[in-house]
Amino acid sequence: MTSLRFVEKLRDLVGSVEVVLSDIWGVVHNGLEAFPEACEALHNFRKQGGTVILITNAPRPADSVQRQLRKFGVADEIYDAIVSSGDLTRHFIAGHPGRKLFWIGPERDSSIHRGLDPILAPLEQADYIVCTGLFDDETESAEDYRAMMLQARERQLTLICANPDIVVERGDRLIYCAGAIAELYRELGGEVIFYGKPHRPIYERAIELAAERQGHPIKLDRVLAIGDSVRTDLAGAHGFGIDCLFVTRGIHAEEFEGIDQLDPASVKELFGHPPKALTRELRW
Repeated sequence: MTSLRFVEKLRDLVGSVEVVLSDIWGVVHNGLEAFPEACEALHNFRKQGGTVILITNAPRPADSVQRQLRKFGVADEIYDAIVSSGDLTRHFIAGHPGRKLFWIGPERDSSIHRGLDPILAPLEQADYIVCTGLFDDETESAEDYRAMMLQARERQLTLICANPDIVVERGDRLIYCAGAIAELYRELGGEVIFYGKPHRPIYERAIELAAERQGHPIKLDRVLAIGDSVRTDLAGAHGFGIDCLFVTRGIHAEEFEGIDQLDPASVKELFGHPPKALTRELRW
């Protein structure tokens, strides 16, 4: 591919698309409030018979994500279902009863354990680690966890990453996520299991739900992913074999200044595998 395709409107891309798998944070809202035009675009796609599955690296169950969306002003009518990395992590916890886990994350993510009755333990006694985020993402970075991760590696603990994102928008700032700690642990030689984009399980589950809504198996060439992260959204779509509409206003906004003047070599360096198209923000 030698050039990038820019589109201003979602409707220009979805003529043969049955299913949209949309990222949430950075596409539908910015962590504080909804993007009205993005919500309208997804709603209009649904009104034309399309299915919208929101796929998110949120380390919480889908119902908790839904409550947050409502708080930000995102209406239920813009999507058919939500698949979260938190739900996939809960399946892992439920599948390992009786094993002690050490939880790294803020109290607001406690819903990831709801109804599972996990055995929470200090690191010295744990059988594995679940990381949903930093204890204080306003002031900390992954480096604050280096000593803890070295200790975990010595004990050969597996770390379950409930949010592979490195950073995410919160208003006009970028804050660190669980993925930053997980990548540090992996660099130190620790074993990490990632749930969420760009890994296959979240896409497989989303396609299952879309097939239920459409009433027939879904062909991947009729699926469009939408996201704002090269590392998770774009790489995940490419790895799963589906097209991606890349939103440039998100976490990579500064890197995409003047992107329409990029040469092919720079495009490859920036994206690896370029998306089907780019748009500054999602609109119908």
